[in-house]
Amino acid sequence: MPQLRPSFTFPLLLAVALAGCTAAGPRETPAAQTRVDAVRSPIEGTMAGEFALQAGQLDQAARWYLDAAKATDDPGLAERATRIALLANNDKQAAEGLALWKQRAPGSLAAHAAEATLALRRNDVRLAKQELRLLLTDKGDIGWRHALAALGAGGRDPKLSGKLLGEFVDEQAIPNKLQAWLAFGGLAMRLEQPALAERIIDRIVQQFPNEPRVALLRASQLREAGKTAEARQVLGGIAQTAYADEEMRMSIAAEYDAMGDSAQAADVLAKGPQDDRSYGLRAALLSRADDDAALGKLYDELKKESAKPDPDRRLLLGQVAEMLERFPEALEWYRSVPGGEARWTARLREANVLHELKRAPEAYTALRGLQSDATVDEGTRRDAYLLEAELRGKDNQLVEELDVFARGLAAYPDDPVILYSRALTWERRDDIPRAEADFRRILVAEPDNVTALNALGYTLADRTNRFAEALELIDRARAAEPDSAAIIDSYGWVLYRLGRKEEALVELRRAFSMQKDPEIASHLAEVLWMLGQKDEARRYFDEAKKLDPENRSLKRALETTGA
Repeated sequence: MPQLRPSFTFPLLLAVALAGCTAAGPRETPAAQTRVDAVRSPIEGTMAGEFALQAGQLDQAARWYLDAAKATDDPGLAERATRIALLANNDKQAAEGLALWKQRAPGSLAAHAAEATLALRRNDVRLAKQELRLLLTDKGDIGWRHALAALGAGGRDPKLSGKLLGEFVDEQAIPNKLQAWLAFGGLAMRLEQPALAERIIDRIVQQFPNEPRVALLRASQLREAGKTAEARQVLGGIAQTAYADEEMRMSIAAEYDAMGDSAQAADVLAKGPQDDRSYGLRAALLSRADDDAALGKLYDELKKESAKPDPDRRLLLGQVAEMLERFPEALEWYRSVPGGEARWTARLREANVLHELKRAPEAYTALRGLQSDATVDEGTRRDAYLLEAELRGKDNQLVEELDVFARGLAAYPDDPVILYSRALTWERRDDIPRAEADFRRILVAEPDNVTALNALGYTLADRTNRFAEALELIDRARAAEPDSAAIIDSYGWVLYRLGRKEEALVELRRAFSMQKDPEIASHLAEVLWMLGQKDEARRYFDEAKKLDPENRSLKRALETTGA
């Protein structure tokens, strides 16, 4: 599970971005323990299904919903039963639910997509092609999107999805819409089918000549294939008129950045109208590229208008000065920010700069001042506790770091962000019982906190042998966010820990196709290694090293495998 760790030390990340959390440990409910043979009413079945779902008992939940669907003509219940069964990898129950769903809503494209998904799982090529072809012939924009989703995530064998997609390309079954062709081209790349991606791009070029988004897709395909010189040539050939479109400019910059050329990405962003957002992005890219000369020029450009008391501009100048490690100047800028929301962010940054200047006592005093100032907004006061804890951790002040968390929780009892941050601190220090206790405190207050459910489930799977309990927690998170790469990674990892390596491989491949993350790559590499596919495993280990050579999961996987 790629974990979100609050951080205040990177100049442009000035707030904690912690998605909704989830709660409560696995517990047996009456619905999860026993089933009666008949459901008296759809309401009873639905409620029992929800109880089972909240307990992470996906098979039971699907069964209850299926019973409820049988007792009514509501296609929604049949659809829910089908989707939960698919999530539980229970093909038998999924087929039962799907039969009811199609009977009650025979024209539903979503039902046909579910049929295609089930067929792909069963390697029923004939039925999968039939259902996918029906979706592709839909005149609107819904059908091909369903087909795209089914091919991308429905089957257990990505090679089968690639084979079928290739056949649809040959049959010219893809709708004659640029967006559809671009999406299927991107799918071919995610399925790691470079030859197929090349064929699709060639077809797009024929059908939509001079379209800059096609050039972007080709550049991306060449980059994925390691042909960076060719990718640069394609990007360089995109007409300058395309740069007038902000979305295109951002996409071109993203391609250069993905190739490791952050300086060129910043140059692309400089070609259009500028505001504080674009200036900030350019500064971050130049900082990543270690191009202090260009960053210095941007800094000088921004300073020309610094006489105006614009809070956001002064905050940005402080951030750029911080990137340039001109800490005294950064401190001046932050202290010159007038009132408003930017002022609170500036005061947090000011404390961080003081710490960089080796004036830690002043930094801690400043943060304590924010924490006790009733005029400061609640978010900033809470963030002041998080930043102080982070800086104490950097100074290896374990006792003081934990004291900060305790003070923060005294001021904000059971705050999920503070609890989550402290849980990660415990986990980092290998104190799993205390990490678990904090995750569970979040879940007591917020039983549907997906982030905490996933984090606790992953921690139990990764650091203990309580795999069944971990699976229930992760299943609860999957039921809430079935398309989250982090949660799919956690699911794949617990399957691996349960000894279900082949199933784990399917999920981890899917997660990595959705998010190029070093932790996911490390998990995928370890599973491949343990399955004897060592050459492919080494490729993913290399991917992980490129993304983050210091990643803890990567180091553990290398130690485990000896790769």
